[in-house]
Amino acid sequence: MDNRPRLFLTAAFLCGVLFTLGFKDFYPDLERRFRRRRSPADTLVSAGLDRIDLEDHTKTQASDKPAHVEIPEGIEAAKGYLAHICMPSDQATEKSDLLLKLGAVVDRVPPAPIIDPMHFVNRARSLAADHTADPKRPGRGYFADQFENQANWKAHFDGTGPEIFQQCGGKLDAFVAGAGTGGTIAGVARFLKPKVPHLRVVLADPQGSGLFNRIKYGVMFDTLEKEGTRRRSQTDTIVEGIGINRVTANFEAGRELVDDAIKVSDEEALAMARLLAEKDGIFVGSSSSVNCESSQNLMSKLSDERKALLLHGLHDSWDLETGL
Repeated sequence: MDNRPRLFLTAAFLCGVLFTLGFKDFYPDLERRFRRRRSPADTLVSAGLDRIDLEDHTKTQASDKPAHVEIPEGIEAAKGYLAHICMPSDQATEKSDLLLKLGAVVDRVPPAPIIDPMHFVNRARSLAADHTADPKRPGRGYFADQFENQANWKAHFDGTGPEIFQQCGGKLDAFVAGAGTGGTIAGVARFLKPKVPHLRVVLADPQGSGLFNRIKYGVMFDTLEKEGTRRRSQTDTIVEGIGINRVTANFEAGRELVDDAIKVSDEEALAMARLLAEKDGIFVGSSSSVNCESSQNLMSKLSDERKALLLHGLHDSWDLETGL
């Protein structure tokens, strides 16, 4: 009896196993290279007044990390750059802990007004300048400037907006989003508004932020910011990630396209977060609960025919130890 077909099948199976094991070793590198080729050049990392060529340290980065630490893909893993993150010290520690685990250097600075040199934005800018000016340190520092760098809203115009339009088949009546840098709401609004003329773009704003009044009345002010009433030296709210008391270039890029704004108190945000956890099994952070509360508010105002509501921003973790 001829056993050649059986031998061929066995050989093919063994070759397949060997190929799979070998492919697992070099596939991650192929994937990284593919992503670098297809990613848009106009991003926060690459966009600047002067175009610069940055070295790719991917091949040598593994030796710079402890052997027992596996760094997920990100700017450090994909490009080999040192990520130095500055953030206010009153932000949830889970955020800085995650960044540390991803291999970044985290600088938690006391909350301060934007005019203070130690404000986290100014601190990041000065660190980048110091790195570049130091002849003993290799390379140069790059300040991403996510609040003012208009590559921010452009990334959402090129990415988030088209994704929303495609996944909804162009059938949506409202887009609700909070704003920190303002890049998301501006970029998405600039993409969607021309394609969906009846679309309502609504800002979800926490208490203490001035953006609500910026949309409603054209001024940047909140009653909680008046002298003698503030509890914190930044936006007076427990909500993290959204809400601000200054005008940013990214927000202004789409401000005229924002149709309305909804103010959400800390108590309302906390109640929504607990409702989502207890009734739906969804654990969200403070900015997401502000978006949900605003969406619910808007839903009650829309007609039954116009409740294809899109909610953006279920992405933050949140420390609930607020005393509320």
